[in-house]
Amino acid sequence: MRDVPLILYVEDNVDNRKLVSRVLHASGFDFHGVGDGQAALAYLAEHTPDLILMDINLPKIDGYTLTQQLRQYENLVKTPIVALTANVMKADHEKSMEAGCDGFIQKPINVDRLPDQIRDYLSRK
Repeated sequence: MRDVPLILYVEDNVDNRKLVSRVLHASGFDFHGVGDGQAALAYLAEHTPDLILMDINLPKIDGYTLTQQLRQYENLVKTPIVALTANVMKADHEKSMEAGCDGFIQKPINVDRLPDQIRDYLSRK
């Protein structure tokens, strides 16, 4: 892992990306946000983040399907993928884990806890 962990956030809502960007930059993380699965795949063709935050309700390709695809990439097998979503039912959590997510963070995010949650997932890597 690099000195400053790189976090990729796949989220179609610009306001959510901006909020997470501010929180993570203020906590010393490097951050890159993209708005959909296509943009994520293009970014990941050239970069390997230390952790991926995955919205589930994405346009064109949902977060479950994208996570399943990313788990096929050899360089991402050990990269934590964490669902960051408003889907809060137990079945949603289970479906995220079955798709290949390593964890689940509920929206709306707790801006005070998010950096520690990210550090916790990174420490498990």
